[in-house]
Amino acid sequence: MRVMVIVKATADSEAGIMPSTEMLTAMMQYNEELVKSGIMLAGDGLHPSVKGKRVRFSGTSRTVIDGPFAETKELIAGYWMWQVKSMDEAVEWVRRCPNPMLTESEIEIRPLFEMDDFGEEATPELRAKEEELRRLTEQK
Repeated sequence: MRVMVIVKATADSEAGIMPSTEMLTAMMQYNEELVKSGIMLAGDGLHPSVKGKRVRFSGTSRTVIDGPFAETKELIAGYWMWQVKSMDEAVEWVRRCPNPMLTESEIEIRPLFEMDDFGEEATPELRAKEEELRRLTEQK
């Protein structure tokens, strides 16, 4: 099962307050454990939303919106992509994580869709194309 582990933003992360050396060291050790366990597929921190953009879709129209974005509790400060056996395993790993923020914070875990989740709508041709795309992205 693949999951995205989402580190939610805080007022401090949105203000661009950088983590201490101690926090960076603890997070690096945690990431090393994830890599050694074979769970971590990818992961990074994100700049504050002031450096971001959103694209709003309405029919064929596209509107670009510059950051910052108002609702800090809805923003993402970082993420991991993990391969785990179950949601329970993902939860156990998150419980071991150092607090990624200077204040109270949240981490959200969301499973990724797999082709089987789409049932009959995922035709053999679409499944083959998805597998080909996955192979290509893994080669990079």
